[in-house]
Amino acid sequence: MPVPHIALAVLIAAIWGFNFVVIRLGLDAFPPLLFNGLRFVVASLPFLLFFRSPGVPWRWVIGVGLVLGVMKFSLLFLAMAWGMPAGLASVVMQAQALFSVAFAAVLLGERPRRMQWFGLSIAAFGLIVIAGDMDGTSAFSGGLVAFVTLIAAAACWGLANIMTRRTAAPNPLAFMIWVSAVPPLPMFGLSWIFEGPEAIAAAFAGIELRGVAAVLYIGLLSTTACFAGWSLLLRQHNASLVAPFTLLVPVFGLLSAWAVLDEMPSSIKLGGAALILLGLLVNAGLLRRLLQQPARL
Repeated sequence: MPVPHIALAVLIAAIWGFNFVVIRLGLDAFPPLLFNGLRFVVASLPFLLFFRSPGVPWRWVIGVGLVLGVMKFSLLFLAMAWGMPAGLASVVMQAQALFSVAFAAVLLGERPRRMQWFGLSIAAFGLIVIAGDMDGTSAFSGGLVAFVTLIAAAACWGLANIMTRRTAAPNPLAFMIWVSAVPPLPMFGLSWIFEGPEAIAAAFAGIELRGVAAVLYIGLLSTTACFAGWSLLLRQHNASLVAPFTLLVPVFGLLSAWAVLDEMPSSIKLGGAALILLGLLVNAGLLRRLLQQPARL
């Protein structure tokens, strides 16, 4: 890959990693379900005029919009609202790779190779290590309920990955814009029912620049702009070259959460996070390739 494309891939990974810090800050301004609806309004409405059609059957647009936009992101926002640390969330969400492989095996008949099973086993053990160190006494202190909610979000992400593959959208950016148009109405309805009109009114009455910036960052930069750049990279390079850059997302997530939020997970949680990243490296075949590279002086 040319250096500018490598720089773009790293920049996108950094934006996606910092995204978890922005979510944490945005949840101080908006209830989670309302916050999720607002981000998708910003990610979709300004661009629908430029993309008149998603290029795929509407059932796929609605299906991915509900699974990815409504379910996955609502569960992620709820888990973080209930106390899941931003940096740790950026790592645990990578469990989507395990669910993607599992769903591909069940729904598409794709059988993982032996090394993939080995890598996924390592990552799964890392999740177990983190779960064992969670405080299960309260859902609102980063406890076990928040952790399980985050795992459910990762499962929804994995299912959405398989659905997106099945669509084979000719224009991935147009598809994502229209997918982003699905969640707002359901999210605002769910927010009205579960968070209440008083909480919604209070959020808008006390709105601050930080809350607006969080919505714009997640909606415009992290969703629309980064997906446009990612689609550009995938059009010009093999997925095997581009996809491994996503492994930098939890690295940037942990570093930015430490720098901005002063989050420092326990050594056990950091060990579990390291096992997840190691498992993902093995699953992607990157560790084997790195070890097989000849040494250069």
